[in-house]
Amino acid sequence: MVGAGHAETQLEAAALVAPRAATGPVFAPSEEARFVEAFAPYTDPAAPLDQTGPANAATITPAEPEATPLGSGNASYYGRRFNGRRTASGEAFDMTALTAAHRSLPFGTRVRVTYPRTGRSVIVRINDRGPYSHDRLIDLSRAAAEEIGLIAQGHGTVELAVLDS
Repeated sequence: MVGAGHAETQLEAAALVAPRAATGPVFAPSEEARFVEAFAPYTDPAAPLDQTGPANAATITPAEPEATPLGSGNASYYGRRFNGRRTASGEAFDMTALTAAHRSLPFGTRVRVTYPRTGRSVIVRINDRGPYSHDRLIDLSRAAAEEIGLIAQGHGTVELAVLDS
């Protein structure tokens, strides 16, 4: 009996080492095939894009640049009549760009203009001199005035802050 038990153990061990023959050829997928299969959901143009991101992903909000308040004053805008004319900085005025005219700020200065009446803000780049009306602090391009909702009134009191960057 001892011999019979030993033979059964050897048969079981042999089965573990040499698995039974499969009914057909067994192919291991190539590295490329596994890659294609793994990334198919991301490369299939018909597959809907998952734009939610991981459940634990933090929403990254760009940091607001530091700003130095300049105070408040009247703002107006200029547009169609001046479009294409040269500004004091030498560039052509583009009423669709987010730019502005200020009497003394250096060209290229970025200024956040906030219109308290609507609560909206826009960041403009100073590229011109003016306004030439004594009761105005800044002249905005038409696009900047639209951003903050100043178009209907034509002018209004705004708050200015120079962006430090």
